[in-house]
Amino acid sequence: MLNVTVWNENRHEQKNPVVREIYPEGIHGAIANFLTTESVNVKTATLDEPNHGLSDDVLNSTDVLIWWGHLAHEEVEDAIVNKVKQRVLEGMGLIVLHSGHFSKIFKTLMGTTCDLKWREADDKERLWVIDPSHPIVEGIGEYIELEKEEMYGEHFDIPAPDQLIMMSWFEGGEVFRSACTYQRGKGKVFYFRPGHETYPTYHNEEIQRVISNAVQWAKPTERNMPVYGNAKPLEEIQEKN
Repeated sequence: MLNVTVWNENRHEQKNPVVREIYPEGIHGAIANFLTTESVNVKTATLDEPNHGLSDDVLNSTDVLIWWGHLAHEEVEDAIVNKVKQRVLEGMGLIVLHSGHFSKIFKTLMGTTCDLKWREADDKERLWVIDPSHPIVEGIGEYIELEKEEMYGEHFDIPAPDQLIMMSWFEGGEVFRSACTYQRGKGKVFYFRPGHETYPTYHNEEIQRVISNAVQWAKPTERNMPVYGNAKPLEEIQEKN
């Protein structure tokens, strides 16, 4: 059984009736609903819970953590960010969605500002698949088209991705690196751009397919962990004259 935790700050849903109508169970609830299967156990966590819902027990039992944040990045406690980072380095997968690019955890793992251009103007978005062999886009055609989305534009201040899987074009003319993978320590990190709160993006079956694929890609690899520190020689070392 694969254990997934969907984290969402859950603030827009409390303040904006448009968001509440689109996602009556919250963005976290919508994502949890389409991810839950017989082989995937999904729990949710939100900002205002104790420890932001990310206690040691929750983190230690999570194989893949999904992160959505926007209004309250600075309210996430540094101690929790450090624990999440450590779990990623130990092998937990991390999927960062949309405005999570500015989250403390993503900026910490990237080591850059993660800044970008943006615009809310009902742009059409076309996400072109530029690495069709990657398992994250299995079952996806040449592109995904979203009728309306928030525009994110280059330059996106991130390190060069290990793998660039999708590139967005927007109706206003901008492009954006929208699906990027990284390895940090023993963990896999995936950034996926779509998902502005006032659009029903997470109800789109192709977007759901990408996230579901990403969960399977990001899950920890079962193998013996490397041993660090001072090491005894495997063979006898001959004295050199």
